[in-house]
Amino acid sequence: MSDGPADAGATRAYPPPETWPTGRLLSAAARRVERAWDDYLEQWSLTHASLPVLVILTGGPLSQREIAGQMHVSEQSVGRVLGGLERAGHLTRSAHPEDRRRRVVTLTDSGRTALERLDHLRNVESLLGDSLSAAEVDQLRRLLIRMVAHFPKEEDR
Repeated sequence: MSDGPADAGATRAYPPPETWPTGRLLSAAARRVERAWDDYLEQWSLTHASLPVLVILTGGPLSQREIAGQMHVSEQSVGRVLGGLERAGHLTRSAHPEDRRRRVVTLTDSGRTALERLDHLRNVESLLGDSLSAAEVDQLRRLLIRMVAHFPKEEDR
């Protein structure tokens, strides 16, 4: 006799992805790709969130506010990422020469080396494995670019 839903051995069938709303599918796919990407980037003490910071800094030193603006995220989010990159030796933060309250963020040789060692577009797409053909990856990229361009940026919200 069953004791109801709290049976210790009972398992509940999870609805298959085919039944999920599109937003949930996008979210689930993004989390899985981010985990695979983070696993790959770990060898350089990088994450999917920290890599864009290094790419942005290849153009020269910037303030935390300027980095946040270019990434379309909050300064607090960037601050957490900068802390990890600084601990890894990929960047330095120093006082602004004219305004001691501001910090100047600069890419280090270690950060440049990490960027040189990875071809991020090729490698992230290889993380998709055999789940998509090259044509499907191209189509997915075009659709995602269109979606990203359509939604408001963080600072516009």
